[in-house]
Amino acid sequence: MASLRHAGIVVAASLLSFAAGAGVMRAQQQSATRREPQFENSELKVWKSIIMPNQPLTQHRHEHGRALVALTDGTLDVVNPAGKTVNTYKWEKGKAYWLGADPKGETHADVNNTRQPIEVIVVELKNDRP
Repeated sequence: MASLRHAGIVVAASLLSFAAGAGVMRAQQQSATRREPQFENSELKVWKSIIMPNQPLTQHRHEHGRALVALTDGTLDVVNPAGKTVNTYKWEKGKAYWLGADPKGETHADVNNTRQPIEVIVVELKNDRP
């Protein structure tokens, strides 16, 4: 009976340890720059971008135009692969913006040089229409 109780305690401790580790991982993910998928169909793709201070989104490109809704105020620098700022956007919470497709062959990273996270919802078309 004592060994069964011991086994139960070991299992319970292991589960608590696992849960604590999962909580730490979740907390680390919550403090990292990321894209959170929201919705996708054949016409468009929607995601939430959270850009943490000094944690840029990696170099990427947008083949199609997109609407953006700012969930927070913030200033975002768009930088090319050489690290040069090619554009700066000042987002106002609750306002919507239009960004066209990126020029062919060009990539960019989004950099938040402020002290607060910047959050936006992006709705990107999958097929540009004339």
